[in-house]
Amino acid sequence: MAEVEVKVAEKKFKPYVPNEQVMSEFSLKAIILGSIFGIIFGASTVYLALKAGLTVSASIPIAVLAIAVFKRIGKSTILENNIVQTIGSAGESVAAGVAFTIPALIFLASGEKFFTYFNIFSLALVGGILGVFFMVPLRRALIVKEHETLPYPEGTACAEVLVAGERGGSLAGKVFAGLGVAFAYKSLMSILGLWKETPTVRAAHNSSFPNASVSADITPEYLGVGYIIGPRIAGVLVAGGVLSYLVLIPLITIIGDALPGVLKPATGLIRDMSPNQIRDGYVKYIGAGAVAAGGLITLIRTLPTIVSAFRESFKSMKDLKAGVAPARTERDIPITYVIIGSLALVFIVALLPQLPGDTILGKLLMGALVVIFGFFFVTVSSRIVGIIGSSSNPISGMTIATLMATCLIFLGLGWSGDGYQSLALVVGGIVCIAAANAGATSQDLKTGHIVGATPIYQQLGLVIGVVVSTIVIGLTLQVLDQSMQFQGVTHAIGSDKLPAPQANLMATIIKGLLARDLPWGLVLVGMFISVVVELCGVRSLSFAVGAYLPLSTTAPIFVGGLLKALVDKMSGARAGGHEESEVSSGMLYSTGLVAGGSLTGVLIAVLSGRDTKMIVDGQEKSVSLIEYVVKSVGIEGWQQYGAVADLIGIAFFAALCVLLLRAARQRLEA
Repeated sequence: MAEVEVKVAEKKFKPYVPNEQVMSEFSLKAIILGSIFGIIFGASTVYLALKAGLTVSASIPIAVLAIAVFKRIGKSTILENNIVQTIGSAGESVAAGVAFTIPALIFLASGEKFFTYFNIFSLALVGGILGVFFMVPLRRALIVKEHETLPYPEGTACAEVLVAGERGGSLAGKVFAGLGVAFAYKSLMSILGLWKETPTVRAAHNSSFPNASVSADITPEYLGVGYIIGPRIAGVLVAGGVLSYLVLIPLITIIGDALPGVLKPATGLIRDMSPNQIRDGYVKYIGAGAVAAGGLITLIRTLPTIVSAFRESFKSMKDLKAGVAPARTERDIPITYVIIGSLALVFIVALLPQLPGDTILGKLLMGALVVIFGFFFVTVSSRIVGIIGSSSNPISGMTIATLMATCLIFLGLGWSGDGYQSLALVVGGIVCIAAANAGATSQDLKTGHIVGATPIYQQLGLVIGVVVSTIVIGLTLQVLDQSMQFQGVTHAIGSDKLPAPQANLMATIIKGLLARDLPWGLVLVGMFISVVVELCGVRSLSFAVGAYLPLSTTAPIFVGGLLKALVDKMSGARAGGHEESEVSSGMLYSTGLVAGGSLTGVLIAVLSGRDTKMIVDGQEKSVSLIEYVVKSVGIEGWQQYGAVADLIGIAFFAALCVLLLRAARQRLEA
């Protein structure tokens, strides 16, 4: 009876382009434009992930830009526009998975030597393609049979954009406006130094509220992220930051001020520590425990979904044995190609001598764990994003679970030496990249299902997007990492400029488990903080991530969320209580802010990594290009102006908020 109902539901759905209609789809111009967007959004995502530990979906802005570009250079079909956004979105999702995990090699014992372009490229390529391949047998179960029950919010909104393609000029104008404003704002602030980047208020160590501090990195990309994720998630994120900076750090200072000795795991006296030193010494481990527990709780909550997805996937694979030729809108990459290709990729990466692992047994075990955990979490990711969207996909929780399971297996085999840390990360990294790309793949296939695309062309397009974007992702990572060499810093990744919070977390978990020196007391405190938050009826993962991230990151994101709430209230009053949609002036303008701010950050990193000669204090010295610009035409020394400098920075950020608010209140014109 249930099968009959499903078949009836399938027959009722009719895509925008009927199955019988044939039009241009997998064309050369669509492939080239999609690849260009994949490179652009891949690079910007790497920067944003290293800076804030967060990413946002790129499918909608890429679809908007594809329509606008094709209208300028000639005609295109809706299916060609869909191929462009499909290929482009692969770059963003793979970049997120890479930036969340692979930089952890820098923080691991003997891991730095593996942080090479070839290894980054290899891991990204294998993980990205596995994410596409593993999703192929799941497409019919998740996208077709559950079309009415799994909304896939970004995928559905992207389909709306494509169907409303004649409005592309107006839509694209908002994205370009946000991008231009973000570029100008961040260039004036971060290149010319016209105002302070991080306004800060801090209580003195000997005050009644010692070491309490509030700060904000007033960047356009953080403001845009906050607007996109909305007030609820942004509020929960900043609540975690408030707990860390206005509760835990002052509390540890008060209790530890009278301690005569060092309280491990820190290496100095608490009474001599700054707020950031207390965070690094104690609060970071509490935050790591909170994130680990939040991620695991999320996975446990989705177990029924996982079981259902596997059941439907195996059922759909049995249906393929009937030998019936599929319709155009049901053609997938043949399952035999998927299986052979997946196994070949795993064997290749397991046997590469440049990757971690000294024994053939260790590398084969790595390959086996990648297949097992990879397919499992691809299924989880593909299902979860259908309900909550790609931007809320708990990739970090899945990666933490993979790393913990891998490390426990290694310990069971007696593999606890430093050399196994990087091997464990390779497993977690590939699984993270695969799960991230599978979530984006699911959204793209949902879009294709609605507009009437050919699935095999989308799947091939996703593979192309992975290959093209991975070439640039590795370069971007290395350029960013080398951007502070003229300041005497070997690795910019892990510094205050690029803290890489997710990668730092992964390294902390691996080192703690394999070396058996994890400060479990602090970790357990963090885990039960997540439990308390869950018992209060709040999803703990966002709160835990906020507790782990610097408050300077979550505070401007919260401001963006507040602006979204304000716009929703205004539009609700105008439109009878309806919230602003995914495809709106504010959302598209915010996407431009994120892309513009992130790409400008990459440009700044490139300038920081290139040197020139300059006369400093009467002597010729090698300085970075960014330092040369600041010393030549910019402004330095804002710290000497104290609170005045903070107020000037806040005033400029307020002006940026006003521009976003004005853009969000404008209606999109057909």
